[in-house]
Amino acid sequence: MKAMVLCAGLGTRLRPLTERWPKPALPLLGQPLLRYHLAVLKAAGVTAVGINTHHLPDTMASVARAECARAGLPLHVVHEPVIQGTGGGIRGLRDFLSGDDFLVFNGDILYPVDLRPVVAMHRASGALATMVLQPMPVGETYAAVELDAAGHVRRIAGHGPGGEGLSPWHFTGVHVMSPRVFDFMSPEGEEDINRGVYVRAMAAGQTVRGARVDGYWSDLGTPSRYLATVQDVLAGRVRLEWLGADSPLAGTTRGAEGTWAQPSARVDGTVRGPAYLGQGASVAAGSAVGPGVSLEVGARVDAGATLERATVFEDTVVSSKEALSEVLAWGAHRIAAPLNGR
Repeated sequence: MKAMVLCAGLGTRLRPLTERWPKPALPLLGQPLLRYHLAVLKAAGVTAVGINTHHLPDTMASVARAECARAGLPLHVVHEPVIQGTGGGIRGLRDFLSGDDFLVFNGDILYPVDLRPVVAMHRASGALATMVLQPMPVGETYAAVELDAAGHVRRIAGHGPGGEGLSPWHFTGVHVMSPRVFDFMSPEGEEDINRGVYVRAMAAGQTVRGARVDGYWSDLGTPSRYLATVQDVLAGRVRLEWLGADSPLAGTTRGAEGTWAQPSARVDGTVRGPAYLGQGASVAAGSAVGPGVSLEVGARVDAGATLERATVFEDTVVSSKEALSEVLAWGAHRIAAPLNGR
């Protein structure tokens, strides 16, 4: 089985971080976000992966090559000079994907779950596509996917044939598709897989199903959501077993109060858990770190600095007397990430 990870988004809400990294390449607790996607896909039986690139294409392709080589998964890359949307992006990998049913995975989420049951259900159903769903998150305003009593999708974001007694669900950004989906795509141009291709297919009598797969899910598309995801992992609210050896906490040393440190991290100051210290990170004497702090590769906290509920990105220095809270720090940037704004 093959899979596609959607990697062409601009990441405008995460600037300036996405001036350095496309979202799927963004470091999260010491590893590119893409590594977690590949772990989930490989556990589901995926044997080859394709991506599309647009924003920072060389960076995205380089990270994907390294991560797929690490995972033992052949990689196919298609570049989009003009962004094509989700439907157009999948269409661009038609030659790679069209031999069998395939998975599609949004590149900017954290969703460590077992996808094998939904793949089996999709294959048994004969549906054109199966959308992986969860109950609508409390307080969020995501567009709903509406199902009938038989589990068939009847409306997406207000589009579709509709019907009586429909129930609203949240779409996780993961689908299983039959190659028949390509028959309902426009021959060229930007289009949305959900609001365009699926609606067109349903109008032609094709079945799109919904499948509930419970597990931690987060969209990392804003600074607040990124930081909230870090807090959730550190606090033990994310089940990491489906990531196996690619868990961000694998290979770390567990310390007091829920701290995790990579072997080359150096701690001379005070660290209160939960906290994560990446390879080569350092906490100087006279500084105070935590709770809720992650230090990426080579991050440095100087004497006198204090941090809580913050992420410090690679090779960034938090200087003496800085006091950071609910912030993403990268280079000279201090990006507000209020947790009540997730």
